[in-house]
Amino acid sequence: MALFDNESVNLPALRKKAYNYRWAEVEEDVIPLTAADPDFPVAREIPEAIVEYVEDGYFSYTPKLGLPSFREAIARHLREQKGEEISPELVLPIDSAARGMYVIAQTVLSPGDEAIVFDPVDYLFKNAVLAAGGVPVFFPTKVRDGRVDFSGLEQYITPKTRMICLCNPHNPLGKVYPREDLELILSLSERYDLWIMNDEIWSDIILGETPFLSILSLGAERNRRTLSVYGFSKAYGVAGLRIGAIYCTDGEVFRRILDTSGVLTTAGGISSLSQVAGTACLDKARYWTEAFLEHLRGNCAYAVERINKMPLLSTTAPEATYLLWIDIRETGMTNTGFVEWMKQEARLALVAGSETMFGPGGAGFVRLCFATSREILKEGLDRLEKGILLLKDRF
Repeated sequence: MALFDNESVNLPALRKKAYNYRWAEVEEDVIPLTAADPDFPVAREIPEAIVEYVEDGYFSYTPKLGLPSFREAIARHLREQKGEEISPELVLPIDSAARGMYVIAQTVLSPGDEAIVFDPVDYLFKNAVLAAGGVPVFFPTKVRDGRVDFSGLEQYITPKTRMICLCNPHNPLGKVYPREDLELILSLSERYDLWIMNDEIWSDIILGETPFLSILSLGAERNRRTLSVYGFSKAYGVAGLRIGAIYCTDGEVFRRILDTSGVLTTAGGISSLSQVAGTACLDKARYWTEAFLEHLRGNCAYAVERINKMPLLSTTAPEATYLLWIDIRETGMTNTGFVEWMKQEARLALVAGSETMFGPGGAGFVRLCFATSREILKEGLDRLEKGILLLKDRF
């Protein structure tokens, strides 16, 4: 059995375990192409590492800053796979990249501070800013000639601005930023003394020919005010283990992160099992991710071709992520109305580009996840086509 064929998808297990808009939360005849979570079991080395760790029956406290082996594995991965020179001493394992975003916002923002949030983007940026008492300021990410147009970004900076939120690669647009755009963002950070929240959770899922480039590659000293998060759920399928990390280039900034995170007491931290699993991901499961990428590239090309042949819909191939951002504006429906229509009439679940999920810029779009088998994806797209044809008949 191949790693990513239809037989490897265990639907009974998914219907028990896959939550967050997925198989465990929809009716049995609904196909959920929803949350960014693979339908495939993880690399066998990951559960094997967990089993080996627990066999002696001890679940003791771990070092407050995380297992040294895990911190070293993360730093090595960042260096070898992304060209980021980060000391293991400046890596903090934490319970998910999402939690890391909250810690970063709470570390650098005071109540009333503004943070620029690209729009649309994953809701965690806005929510992290709000949780810190900050004010999200939405910058519209208009794509022109295949790139986000940043020509007006500086105009959104005010005396209250303290942070720019960077999602690289971008969810849901699937864009990988070129050096010129990263240079612009970093230069604005330097000019106005701004922090950068740099989310790189999608940096292992590169589908196109454009390579991932981290803003940290522009120099450690220039990135002293850049605070980054990395996670394991997208590239290794371990969302339920909540494995993430915060890292930076400056020791004093790192100490501020530690104070905010709660890891120096027993109130914060990441479980020992998650750290063991995360180390196995980086040291033993890269082959799984590479094979997964090949499968995703085929699924992506198939889905884009099919959707662009359907009436009233259009999409573009993402450079990264396993998500399609589908333009539904020709239907005349709201994104929430469209999602409800597809669920009721075609038994297909999608994610609405609602303001709650992605900001005001999500209006007129829905998101589809293609991290599943080709057979399930085909059935899902068949249902999408059925639903759109039923909708077209109403015009």
